[in-house]
Amino acid sequence: MKSTKPILLFFSAVFALSSCNNKINTKLTTTGASLKDAFNGDFYIGTALDVNQIEEKDPKVTQFISKEFNAITAENIMKSMFVHPQKDKFDFETTDKYVAFGKKHNMFIHGHTLIWHSQLPKWFSEIKDSAEMNAAFENHITTIVKKYKGQINSWDVVNEAVNDDGSLRKSVFLKTLGEDFIAKAFQLAAAADPKVDLYYNDYSMTNPAKREGVIRMVKKIQEKGVKIDGIGMQGHWHLDRPTIQEIEKSILAYSNLGVKVAITELDVSALPSPFGLQGAEVSQRFENNEKMNPYPKSLPDSIQVKLAQRYEDIFKLFLKHKDKISRVTFWGVNDTQSWLNDFPIRGRTDYPLLFDANLQPKKAYYQVLSLKQKTNK
Repeated sequence: MKSTKPILLFFSAVFALSSCNNKINTKLTTTGASLKDAFNGDFYIGTALDVNQIEEKDPKVTQFISKEFNAITAENIMKSMFVHPQKDKFDFETTDKYVAFGKKHNMFIHGHTLIWHSQLPKWFSEIKDSAEMNAAFENHITTIVKKYKGQINSWDVVNEAVNDDGSLRKSVFLKTLGEDFIAKAFQLAAAADPKVDLYYNDYSMTNPAKREGVIRMVKKIQEKGVKIDGIGMQGHWHLDRPTIQEIEKSILAYSNLGVKVAITELDVSALPSPFGLQGAEVSQRFENNEKMNPYPKSLPDSIQVKLAQRYEDIFKLFLKHKDKISRVTFWGVNDTQSWLNDFPIRGRTDYPLLFDANLQPKKAYYQVLSLKQKTNK
């Protein structure tokens, strides 16, 4: 993960936009607008934090994060390989700092993630016996959730357990515990902290087949009388897909289950996808070439415009359904932090977030804020 560069000047007086947009930018700059203030009362505006940000290595970056966001997700440090590296050993040092960061800056604190087939410690991934897995599974969830009872506001209890065709992923958990492992995970988390919100989180959640598979899964959990509070729709999207119509259809479908909907891991790739790849399956890799890395130094103005319009369209939809959406979380603070610089092709330069490599706001940022101003008139 690349380190975040120090912030220069948060709202620069010089920003390469059209004269019309310059008027908007000046207004936003002088009023000290921020994402969290603009959408206050609609939904939380969150970001994923890396280790340097959690440890507050740069005070200016910390100030920037606290100004723009009011919710946080741990990008990596709460995944099992880091927090439970050995069967009989938990490591909460960095997770404690993450929770402390959220408390210090009065933020909504989201836990990510308790059960995920990826980034497992070796000892966990190699369990073959169901009784041994059951004990490890219960110990892992109960210990972590109890540790942060009353401190973490919501958890991704299970992450990415459904394939794109709607079937369950053949993970080590499915193989050893059967499909009931999902309901069991939610049941254990609820027992450890009855008041915390519990989410299922996944990518490609606008894919019709996957959407139906997730709905079936959630209904089975509900039929067992097990608590599940929300669905996390990972927003790893592109300039032209999924369509706004499919995103809306999915928000409505998940909300109809009687649960909250969070937009998680939001980023919009400005680059072409190899073979039309969609989703966020981290094991997929492709070779780099000039065609797949067309903007190695900067994003052309024409693409900046497309990115800004895409974000405006997305947030217009979010505002339309703000009664259903609990949180919108960007997957990273700025472009250099984005995982998309290495996925699915290593070494590419992508521009998927609202802030550039120097933490300067992009055209998309101003367009999102101006959209909110328009709705308040």
